[in-house]
Amino acid sequence: MSITLRQLEIFIAVAETAQVTKASKKLFVTQSAVSMALAELESQLGGSLFDRHGRSLLLNERGRYLLPLSKEILYQVANVVNSMSVKNDTLVGRINVVASTTIGDYILPYLIGAFKRIHPQIHINLLVHHTRYAESLVLDGKVEVGFVEGPVDNPDTVKRLWFKDELVVIAGPMDPLSQKHSFDVKKDFTNTRWIMREEGSGTVAIFKKKMKNYLDQINVVMEMGHPESIKKAVESGVGLACLSYLTVCREVEHGWLKTLQFEGVDMKRKLHIISRKNHKMNDALAEFLSFCDVMSTCSQSRSCLSSPWKLQSLLAKKSAQK
Repeated sequence: MSITLRQLEIFIAVAETAQVTKASKKLFVTQSAVSMALAELESQLGGSLFDRHGRSLLLNERGRYLLPLSKEILYQVANVVNSMSVKNDTLVGRINVVASTTIGDYILPYLIGAFKRIHPQIHINLLVHHTRYAESLVLDGKVEVGFVEGPVDNPDTVKRLWFKDELVVIAGPMDPLSQKHSFDVKKDFTNTRWIMREEGSGTVAIFKKKMKNYLDQINVVMEMGHPESIKKAVESGVGLACLSYLTVCREVEHGWLKTLQFEGVDMKRKLHIISRKNHKMNDALAEFLSFCDVMSTCSQSRSCLSSPWKLQSLLAKKSAQK
């Protein structure tokens, strides 16, 4: 499921005008574009959001629940962009950042791209390592801040919640389990082969912790150091894997991979921003972290989690209009 911010804008416009025609005029788009976006949103959410009364569209119970949430998401995005637009061209500096693999490869590049359009004189150096090594770089003072998905335990590490993620099973399109919608941890490990991330990975640490009662049933046939390699192996039929939903949204959209949610085990996890205790942030870093916090406002929305590049495109477009 990939809800976009544009779909939410259209939903709000229809809710406020009660007609597709009026909403299209308000947003300066065609009626067909409004109707299509609304139909896709209702399909993705698994049900209608409006009751049809002639030419009027009136919010039903589901729609009334979604409306304030949609407004809050768009308000937070606009608030961040607007707050960054004041004297943006005067902010200069250098930021050294480290991120664990999922975040460094699939989230931060899009946010950095949008941030650089607003603050072109800030240089950002991004390193990508697994969580354990990322924490060591922060503690050694080689980078100012880290974005990690795995556990960090050093008492000199300060961490704060960024947003939530979810680990899913991925299967190739020809795998028998690809026909299912969920993975039953009590039954489906039988006769399955698994491709795992390397030791030190936050994904592996959480998978083993959550699956501690089933580890003796897991047949690991291969270990790989990067999600891209794992995805290719799964797509070719080598076996199943467990990865963050963030890493596979494009492949799922194209039908190259299928995701299954774990049934019987909560595989949600928290992504954190870490720094060294008593470390003082400069203005450039503080501005960048404030910008990144827009992701936390969308943490329950697939518009950010499944398609971070769409968020980057929106932010870049709006910043260019300032």
